[in-house]
Amino acid sequence: MRLRFKNRIALYNTAAAAIATLLVFIVVYVVVYITAYRHLDSEIRLEKEEVFTNIHWRGDSLILNMMSERLEREHGQAEVSPTFLQVVDANGRLVFKSANLQNDHLLFADSLHEPLFFNVEVNGKLIRQGQFPIINDQKKLLGQLDIGLPQVESTLILANLRLTLCLSFPFILLVFYLATSWAASRSIAPVTQLIRKTEMISDNNISSRIPLPLRKDEIHQLGTTINDLLGRIENSLIREKQITADISHELKTPITSIRGTLEVLVRKTREPWQYEEKIRHVIPEVDTLNRIIDQLLQLSRLDSGNLSITKSPVVISRLLYHIKEQCQKSLDEKNILMHIDISDQVSVRADSGFLRIMMENLVSNAIKYSPDGKSIVCTWSKEDNTLSITDQGEGIPQDQIPFLFDRFYRTDASRSSQVQGHGLGLSIVKKIADLQQITVDVKSKVNIGTSFILHFNS
Repeated sequence: MRLRFKNRIALYNTAAAAIATLLVFIVVYVVVYITAYRHLDSEIRLEKEEVFTNIHWRGDSLILNMMSERLEREHGQAEVSPTFLQVVDANGRLVFKSANLQNDHLLFADSLHEPLFFNVEVNGKLIRQGQFPIINDQKKLLGQLDIGLPQVESTLILANLRLTLCLSFPFILLVFYLATSWAASRSIAPVTQLIRKTEMISDNNISSRIPLPLRKDEIHQLGTTINDLLGRIENSLIREKQITADISHELKTPITSIRGTLEVLVRKTREPWQYEEKIRHVIPEVDTLNRIIDQLLQLSRLDSGNLSITKSPVVISRLLYHIKEQCQKSLDEKNILMHIDISDQVSVRADSGFLRIMMENLVSNAIKYSPDGKSIVCTWSKEDNTLSITDQGEGIPQDQIPFLFDRFYRTDASRSSQVQGHGLGLSIVKKIADLQQITVDVKSKVNIGTSFILHFNS
């Protein structure tokens, strides 16, 4: 059975209240039960004191002074709550019993030395009976006195109490359930309002926020959390739309170039060398598309979070020399010198494959933004375990450095120049650095150069 939240609250509270109420009822019943029988026992003791004034002994014999006449007069007539009396000697022979016992008698225990109270039934009536030993001055047991009082009043009180408790128990639980359900409804009303307000928010009005209650309680905290979540979702949607627009823009340029070239080729029949020339013009555009797609795939893999990082010692200089060989053609085209001022003894613990991708992107980025005839310097700082890759390019304005690692972001200087790029390389560097707990810093001065600094954990 599926219950609403407020009904579950009411049900659980009612169950707890039922247990607590039941325990209270049991305690009340036990207290009344004990009190009722203590009252009867007290009356029996009073009767015992009065009767003992009429009981004497001579040697081992019991003597009842005028007891028969007084007891018959007091207890012989019909009473609402009669007292039953009985005296037996040490051998258990009946010495005296009150007339209201008629043909019956009270129970008695042999060899009784201590007072005893118990319940018996006489003539179909429940009796509270007390037994008291009769002992002479020599501490010898001469007999025993049995006194019985009907339990009519006690039984009636206890029966009425049981009936009252049994009838009131479900009624109390019903009232408690209804009251708790009403209180739960009032308590979760702000949550219900939050739900309704949240359901009204969609992609079209993602900038809307949930109104917060005046009291800064848990509901206020929940509303604040939801608003913060909506803010993050809004930023993600804006970023996603921007990324989609950027991808479309970056792909559109080479595709447009390829399409234009093909349209020129199909307008009329041309010489074979002309086809070859146009095809050579198309191939770099296809390579550009491949690079964009590869970088997007790399970012997608990095975003998935399903990559396994295997760290091992990596010699920095050896990796940089390998990258230098790969980029030698680009270095020669721009007459750029790449200096690797790092000892062969320097190594770091990192994933060699991912570290190579990071450095390839940083070195490639330095080559792209370095003017012809300049140099790129790679250095290592032993004091703080940092690798610096420094170029002598145009530099980056300070207000643009925080956005360098955003996807498709390119500085104003790079956009205004003829430098080709898609703004994905540094995003890949940042993603891989985060995976390996490597911190990336940027220091740059306009018209002087830029340094990318990798901080490795020792």
